[in-house]
Amino acid sequence: MTAATPAAADGAVRGGLRGAFAGLTTRGRSFLAAGVAAVACAYVLGQPDLLRVGLLLAVLPLVCVAVLYRTRHRVAASRRLAPQRVAAGSEARVRLRLDNVSRLPTGLLMLQDRVPYVLGPRPRFVLDRVEPGGKREVSYRVRSDLRGRYPLGPLQLRLSDPFGMCELTRSFGAYDLLTVVPRTEPLPAVRLAGEAPGYGDGRHRALAQVGEDDVMPREYRHGDDLRRVHWRSTARYGELMVRREEQPRQARCTVLLDTRAEAYGGGGPDAAFEWAVSGAASAVAHMLGRGYAVRLLTDTGDTLPGDGSDGYVAPGHEAGDAAGMLMDALAVVDHSDEPGLGRALDVLRAGGEGLLIAFFGELDGAQAELAARMRRRSGAAVAFVRDTGGGASGGGASGAGGDGSGGAGSGSGAGGAGGAAGGSGAAADAVRRLQEAGWSAVPVRPGDSLAGLWRHAARGAGAVAGGGTTGFSGGWS
Repeated sequence: MTAATPAAADGAVRGGLRGAFAGLTTRGRSFLAAGVAAVACAYVLGQPDLLRVGLLLAVLPLVCVAVLYRTRHRVAASRRLAPQRVAAGSEARVRLRLDNVSRLPTGLLMLQDRVPYVLGPRPRFVLDRVEPGGKREVSYRVRSDLRGRYPLGPLQLRLSDPFGMCELTRSFGAYDLLTVVPRTEPLPAVRLAGEAPGYGDGRHRALAQVGEDDVMPREYRHGDDLRRVHWRSTARYGELMVRREEQPRQARCTVLLDTRAEAYGGGGPDAAFEWAVSGAASAVAHMLGRGYAVRLLTDTGDTLPGDGSDGYVAPGHEAGDAAGMLMDALAVVDHSDEPGLGRALDVLRAGGEGLLIAFFGELDGAQAELAARMRRRSGAAVAFVRDTGGGASGGGASGAGGDGSGGAGSGSGAGGAGGAAGGSGAAADAVRRLQEAGWSAVPVRPGDSLAGLWRHAARGAGAVAGGGTTGFSGGWS
């Protein structure tokens, strides 16, 4: 919530005299011009009655300007945004509150909040009269299909006289930020192909308690609990041995997002790049929910904000905040001018252990080779490669040979997998190279559902599941 203090609001309403005359409306200017013309005609024609009429027409807007200029309304305004972070295509509600903190009632007021054009038209509200100490609340909705960070405000207050001769517009200084994050799709809880043992659920493993012993003994150290003495190993090695306590282990996952401008084409909410960003957001939310420490990496070699020096965000008790930080970063990510994936490869070489999930654009032979080399330091690697060589893939409903996920069009059944085996053209070559390097790689065509692709990656298949239409699975331009 942001608010303008009463003092700031009072200063906003009191403007300069020149600004007050600039606030004359069309009606006020017309009255003033007619009055001046009548006065001039009365002087030329010698008509005193016309002179009185002309003076009345000319003085009325001037009096309205003077009265409105000397008006000292003291008002305070606040704005409440709920929620402050919203997914693309969803609505947020903005509530405005105006308090009259002066001892005099206000006249006719009009509120107007500045919003970017992508969020919709500027909302306007007319308040007839606000009594001393009174308050008024109004609300409006904003919605955007384009992710990003958008300012709301400042709030504008327009004062008007009862005759409509003059209007003065003043602005409060406070504004809010609405963050529109990428749309996410719920992903099935399946084990990805090649995932290392012990990392399937990604949960923290607690220190071993009594009765939860590790079979690997170590030598006795001063202070060790004698109840942990491993007598069989002691007899074998001839010295006192104790059971080694199991150390906590945090599963790690790196989500790589290819943002190269040359790897994507088109624009708008249905573009291939937006699909990749939404896919990365879905993967981040899914892996955090499974207990993984997640790092978001781009082709520039930058790791998007994390709570650790290595760029990983651990879920723990702050899972909502961790996901929020990464979603905020994905809300503003844009195309890069990088010519290739070399910088990302360098980062993964320096510390690429754990699961690797990559969303690639178009890969030529050289970039496919670089991507294949990323697999060497990762326990498991899954790639989604953009394929522009054909239309939507396969049928949309799960058949009898599906994996039991229901018949509502996730596209993961056996009947939908035959339409896109291995992609086409450059995408097919890139997928083949990645698979030869040990990746679980699948091509992505317009209309494919990430949930179906995710199931195929879990089975380690090279074919793409049929194109369902759930989540953000629309085609791209």
